[in-house]
Amino acid sequence: MEVLSASRRALVAALALTLTACPKAPSQTDGRDNPVGEPSGRPRVEVKSDATADAALAQARAESQANPDKKKAAEAYLAVRKAYPATTAGQDALYNAGVLFFEAKDYANARKTFNELIFENPLYDQAEDAKHKMALSAMEVGAYRDAYQTLTSLAERAEGAQKDQLLKEAARAAEGAGLYSQALSTAVKEAGDAQTPEDKAAAVAKVEKLVEGRADFLDVARAQEGLSPSNPAWPVLQFKLARIYYHLRDWTRLEETLQRFLRDAPDSSFAPQAKELLARATRRVEVRPRTVAVLLPMTGRYQPIGEAVLRGVKLGLQGSDIELVVKDTQGDVNKTGQAMEQLAFDDGAIAALGPLLVDDTKRAALLAEELQVPLLTLSRQEGITDIGPYVFRNMLTNSAQARAIADYAMNVKGYKKFAVLYPNIPYGVELANEFWDEVVARGGAVRGAEAYTHDQTTFTSEAKRLVGRYYLEDRGDYAEAVRDVQGENITDAYRRRKAMEKARSGVDPIIDFEGLFIPDDWRRVSLVTPALAVEDIVTNACDPRDLERIRKTTGKKELKTVTLFGTNQWSSPKGRSGLPELLERGGKFVTCSVYVDGFFVDSQRPATQKFVKSYRDAYKEGGRDPGLLEAIGYDSARMVRQVLDKQRPNTRAAMREAMAGLKDFDGATGRTSFNDKREADKQLFLLSVDNKGVNEINVDKEKAAVRGSGS
Repeated sequence: MEVLSASRRALVAALALTLTACPKAPSQTDGRDNPVGEPSGRPRVEVKSDATADAALAQARAESQANPDKKKAAEAYLAVRKAYPATTAGQDALYNAGVLFFEAKDYANARKTFNELIFENPLYDQAEDAKHKMALSAMEVGAYRDAYQTLTSLAERAEGAQKDQLLKEAARAAEGAGLYSQALSTAVKEAGDAQTPEDKAAAVAKVEKLVEGRADFLDVARAQEGLSPSNPAWPVLQFKLARIYYHLRDWTRLEETLQRFLRDAPDSSFAPQAKELLARATRRVEVRPRTVAVLLPMTGRYQPIGEAVLRGVKLGLQGSDIELVVKDTQGDVNKTGQAMEQLAFDDGAIAALGPLLVDDTKRAALLAEELQVPLLTLSRQEGITDIGPYVFRNMLTNSAQARAIADYAMNVKGYKKFAVLYPNIPYGVELANEFWDEVVARGGAVRGAEAYTHDQTTFTSEAKRLVGRYYLEDRGDYAEAVRDVQGENITDAYRRRKAMEKARSGVDPIIDFEGLFIPDDWRRVSLVTPALAVEDIVTNACDPRDLERIRKTTGKKELKTVTLFGTNQWSSPKGRSGLPELLERGGKFVTCSVYVDGFFVDSQRPATQKFVKSYRDAYKEGGRDPGLLEAIGYDSARMVRQVLDKQRPNTRAAMREAMAGLKDFDGATGRTSFNDKREADKQLFLLSVDNKGVNEINVDKEKAAVRGSGS
């Protein structure tokens, strides 16, 4: 037998350690260290010859020969057994009954009968045949483990063709019992012992069946250990090991295994596949330094967002000699995985951009790390770069938005107290929590939080709860007003009802917050804000003169202003008037609000203006301005382009290092640097709403003014 290399022995040892938790076939014994159906020692019953019993047995034999119904004939033998249990005739009757049950395919009774005979007298003359038939019967009724134990025991004592037959039956029993290691071992031995081409082909087919989806990695490694290449099963096992190494990304062992396979089994039917797999593994390090791939949903339901990003990517690479390979993920996880492997093994891409969708991004990131391909994802999924050092991200995230709003509200506006009104969906809950955490971390407080359903259209109850007007029975001032009404002893029902309504409306709102965060889209916001105004939450008086005017109009001198804060979902298309639809629908109630975005088409930042102009020139026919997706695609492509042009990396590892060191990239979405987690850090766009539209806030200028005022 051939001795394994040190690396192969190490592999088998490692697999043994990792798979020790796998259940092993329990030893089938009768409590005396004998396999089930294999009791040994002296007979349990001392039998003797009896003339009367012998005569009864002869009569039963004659009846069985005359009766074509084998089950009834077997019952005749069992009657003799019952009448003369401690006789040789009784045991012969038991054996004959078992044979008849077996021939009649009544395997349950055959197994029971043979088991009784062997347990009673393991030295019975026909014990070996009884055990064999008992094992075959056990297989037929699904007792595969018992059958396997008995058949392997019989095979150890058999020779020649009988031994081969018993081993084949034992392999079938092992497979039925899920003892694939034993089944595989037996099948491999059978292949090695086969004498005819037909027998070899049948044995190899059995090995193939077992290694494909039945025997596990350890079973295959054990069966292959020390096996000579002359065994017809050797190529099957060797190629299976190679494919396992491929899926484990163990490139060194993969190449060793394939090279040995092609050396020792060059004529195998698996040889063409082995050559292709070896070439594929070799190509993984063959990089084309000017080739970049992008993974986007270019067909299917997500096609529009894929096309938007691709427009930005192409614009970012315009005029460059960089080859762009577009991979259509179709929004399908499996296709995303295939695309990642193709761009690494077949296209030689030095880096990849995308994907966008959460599940696609997870799959791509895992494969990027396994294949060590730098991947710049465009997903919002939090924590995606934690997968490994080859994963980067350039996209507006919920945490970044919450951080930007909290920083502006507290460090620029000087607010300390907030409330949150959010939709009870994952997006709303996540942003509400992120904002809450950011406020608390900066020493602020969240004084109230109210949730609403995603399809809600009226918000009266939520607005009342925010200002303490919903549960009036808990308000002391309301209780006092009610007592006053009751003290007036108004007898007229109508006047009494009006007095109670006046008492309710006279309760002042408790507005103990300066800012209200609403993480929802602009359509919902335009419905929420009027409900806030009804409860005297003044959101449109950022100018003190406006507040004074409202006080005079309402006659309420204690009114306080509250600034509304939102996310990039507040960004809306322009309506018929040329104003954003947020303003058209929300009217005066949304003015003075502030929201955050990752891109603003009307920004005065030079890099943003340059991108917008280039985009409008390049896509005149489309007639649409770029949005966040186009801008992110553009910046991501230009980041990769800048690294390739300036640092000229020739390997993926060098590309990864260069990407990690990218600092102060001046892009359409802001000046960007990758932090130590390979997340794109940038100053987001803070946008304010007035009656003329949406304007960008110069955060640096406002911060300088705050510092200059000493506040």
